[in-house]
Amino acid sequence: MVIILKKTIKNINVNYELYGEGKDTIVLLHGWGQNIQMMKPIGDKMCFNHQILIVDLPGHGESDEPDFAWTLYDYVEMLKELIESLKLKKVILIGHSFGGKIALLYASMHKVEKVVVFGSPYKKKIEKPSLKLKVLKSLKKIPGINKLEGFAKKHIGSTDYKNASGIMREVLVNHVNLDITEEVKKIRVPLLIIWGTNDQAVPIEDAYELEKLVPGAGLVTYPKCTHYAYLENLGQTINVLKSFLD
Repeated sequence: MVIILKKTIKNINVNYELYGEGKDTIVLLHGWGQNIQMMKPIGDKMCFNHQILIVDLPGHGESDEPDFAWTLYDYVEMLKELIESLKLKKVILIGHSFGGKIALLYASMHKVEKVVVFGSPYKKKIEKPSLKLKVLKSLKKIPGINKLEGFAKKHIGSTDYKNASGIMREVLVNHVNLDITEEVKKIRVPLLIIWGTNDQAVPIEDAYELEKLVPGAGLVTYPKCTHYAYLENLGQTINVLKSFLD
């Protein structure tokens, strides 16, 4: 059963879903301008052997906007407080893009079991938030995922820079300008990197560099796939995740 709840963390309401069963908990973190729904295809396939926590990152989805311009360190602190308040043990972080950057930074600072990132920036030269039109065109080309198109029309891109509040624009600037390369080098847990070779938001070259930064990291590339490679090859993504986690 999926439980949709809110918790007050750092003085704001954070929306999340908690469901599934297992000895560990997969924490799913979406990309910029998105929300819980874009990570549910992963959670819904993995919930039979793992507890699943999907978070609307503050400023996105049904979570409140921060009351000041958060840095990524504030997002890490929020996530740590949420995980501790839910008494979660054996945490596995999985993040796409912006959420992946938060996952990498979190793993460099706090205890986790494993980390998985999809097209996640970590250097200063990183993605601009995707425009809704580009996302819709990408989703239309993904076999079996077109059902997300209706959701995308309503939700994706709703917090793009041009539509964001003043605070969220500042948050985006903080994100874009933060280079966490040195922090990533501190990660000492298994890291799986999944990337599309045609990613126009965060180039495949960054994936090869990221693999070298973390001892023992593994890289899986999806030929001709985009920034949403994890959805374009959802079946393969689930198989790779099960192999890596189980």
